[in-house]
Amino acid sequence: MRFAGNVIWFVFGGAIIALMWLIGAVIAALTIVGLPLSRAAIEMAKLSAFPFGKDVVHVRDLDGKGTTAITALTGTIGFVVNILWACTFGIGLFLSYLIAGVINCIFIITIPFGLQSFKLAGLSFWPVGRRVVSIELANEVRQRHAREKLDKIRGTSVAA
Repeated sequence: MRFAGNVIWFVFGGAIIALMWLIGAVIAALTIVGLPLSRAAIEMAKLSAFPFGKDVVHVRDLDGKGTTAITALTGTIGFVVNILWACTFGIGLFLSYLIAGVINCIFIITIPFGLQSFKLAGLSFWPVGRRVVSIELANEVRQRHAREKLDKIRGTSVAA
């Protein structure tokens, strides 16, 4: 299903959407201020081209780094850039993907494409600090994060 869904998605618009995100990444990279958006646009291009079998995780859940001075600074910068993004381009892209998802969910056969549109909607609204990974890796990251939280609640240390 993943392969067939990705081929159908890519042929019927995914390639164009991914190319538009890559062009946006290049334009954002030309300015120093736009570098966080450039990385986010590349992640969006990866997901826009082939969304089936992929999921989105936060970069801090993926790398396992705790709160340090560097991660706090980059997190703050990412938050500010996400606010600016959401107030400008993010809301329009979010609504576009949301409408496409609703339209795709009208017919039973296109529901998987609607679900992928909803996934893209969430990422397009708040893209900085997110990474596109395989579903298996995303599940593993979420399980590790849940174990760490549970151990913290119980007051036990994380077994290596």
